[in-house]
Amino acid sequence: MEGLNKEALDQVASYFLALSEPTRLHILSFLRAGEKNVGELAQLCGYTSANISRHLAILSKHGLVSRQSRGTSVYYRIADESVYALCDLVCGSLVRQFEEQAQTHKAFATTAKLSRSS
Repeated sequence: MEGLNKEALDQVASYFLALSEPTRLHILSFLRAGEKNVGELAQLCGYTSANISRHLAILSKHGLVSRQSRGTSVYYRIADESVYALCDLVCGSLVRQFEEQAQTHKAFATTAKLSRSS
């Protein structure tokens, strides 16, 4: 991000904002297995087709998904595979944080238990 001007940073923030909604992350997760149409994604996510379409429009606007019409259906697929590397990096970092917190809680609980038994 070094050297980016305000407009570029605004675009970066907008990209991350597109990824900040859980439904859109679900959609990206389901598309990882292959292309799907709106109806399939709606069924998988448990939302209406209209809701999924709105989320797909945002993902498309940010270049994360692409669409292809086939007859009366529109199929969506990942346009930028690097989003998975980003998500895997963030998820890995969160797992490490949770593991560290669990170890801290475990150590605290052990210390507290020892203090009570003394």
